[in-house]
Amino acid sequence: MTELKFALFIGCTVSVKGLNYELPTRRIADKLGIKLVDIPEFSCCGFPIDSIHHSSAVTLAARNLALAEAQGLNIIVLCSACGGYLTDVEKLFSDNKKTEEQKLINEKLKDLGYQYNGTVKVKHFARVLYEDIGFDKLKKLVTKPLKGLKIAPHYGCHYIKPSKIYDGFDDPIFPQSLDKLIEITGATPVQYRDKLQCCGGGILAVDEKTSVKMVKQKLDHIKEVNADAMTLICPFCSVMYDEFQSTVESTFEKDYNIPILYYPQLLGLAMGLDPKRDLAVKQNQVNVRPLLEKIEEIRGKNNVKTT
Repeated sequence: MTELKFALFIGCTVSVKGLNYELPTRRIADKLGIKLVDIPEFSCCGFPIDSIHHSSAVTLAARNLALAEAQGLNIIVLCSACGGYLTDVEKLFSDNKKTEEQKLINEKLKDLGYQYNGTVKVKHFARVLYEDIGFDKLKKLVTKPLKGLKIAPHYGCHYIKPSKIYDGFDDPIFPQSLDKLIEITGATPVQYRDKLQCCGGGILAVDEKTSVKMVKQKLDHIKEVNADAMTLICPFCSVMYDEFQSTVESTFEKDYNIPILYYPQLLGLAMGLDPKRDLAVKQNQVNVRPLLEKIEEIRGKNNVKTT
């Protein structure tokens, strides 16, 4: 099997708030034989400033692509927004026709000491699991399936949209990839109202009240279907559902206690990785211990039935 080797693009949010995303990702990559190369010179992807200064944002993204290209590596991302923006710029340069924007950006890069030739591909870690690793190999590593758990998948906005930049990877209206990855763990993906609704993170800085209401609506719908946890693949979505869950509870005088797991944490549990040492569950804001206890209880009952 050809070695899978990527430059790991951590992004801004994961490096500050997402040890419980980064660590299990690295542990799972090791188990799967995926080599992740750290490039210390990586910077912000550019997405947060695109609406303020487009050419500077594209230059930031192109510089990151150039750094990976210099090492002959494609990029793997953990943040869906980073992935979307880097992919957008990747597509801009993949066109064989040299556009004026390409020329302008490479002139800026040259002034900074870089050059980008348009050879780098960008992929989300979850998509690598889905497409490059595949179900058969993942299933072989699931030694402690999470049978009996109901998991609510959250796709977020940037993982599969805009669909034109992702080459038809998944259906943007009826996506299935994350649901199927949940099934690999032995858990059951549950359907719920407004499954594809935005987390509200995009407007948090300008309208916190509305973003908190959006979080509440999603949590209400997940509670309706008695999901044991939500799983997601974007650090800012985790900020909204994990970190802001207590804000929603105090604002609306409600109790949710819905654990929010990054997909690598969920997969890691099914692979038998240590929750604290390998999956950093203590970094999760909503207490994961009741979920872990339920998993052990279900496993205990299943063992009794088979003996």
